Amino acid sequence: MAIRVVVAKVGLDGHDRGAKVVARALRDAGMEVIYTGLHQTPEEVVAAVVEEDAQAVGLSVHSGAHLTLFPRVVELLREADASDVLVFGGGIIPPEDVEILEGQGVAAVFTPGAPMDGIVEWVRDHVAERA
Repeated sequence: MAIRVVVAKVGLDGHDRGAKVVARALRDAGMEVIYTGLHQTPEEVVAAVVEEDAQAVGLSVHSGAHLTLFPRVVELLREADASDVLVFGGGIIPPEDVEILEGQGVAAVFTPGAPMDGIVEWVRDHVAERA
């Protein structure tokens, strides 16, 4: 069975090229990918994750709101009894914030320049660990 991943642009950020590139790489690797589009709220993202029975969710933010939006998604997943969903993120995120996000339940953060095959491999490995 293919890994199901929701890729989401949370917040007001309108730059989705990176999210689409990651979504395409995951899809090309045989995963089922649901891209939610721009300007999603954390509530909309979690609803999509639950509805699609996704095993992972990739969040993208370039607006600087990652310290608010990413933890909110993690919190809402917990409230939806979906804390087993693997949460990873990407975007313009300062290195000092990566550790903070990881402490709040984000499993990994990929910044610009991260190799697509590395992201694909990471998702495969970490979804398998949770199965």
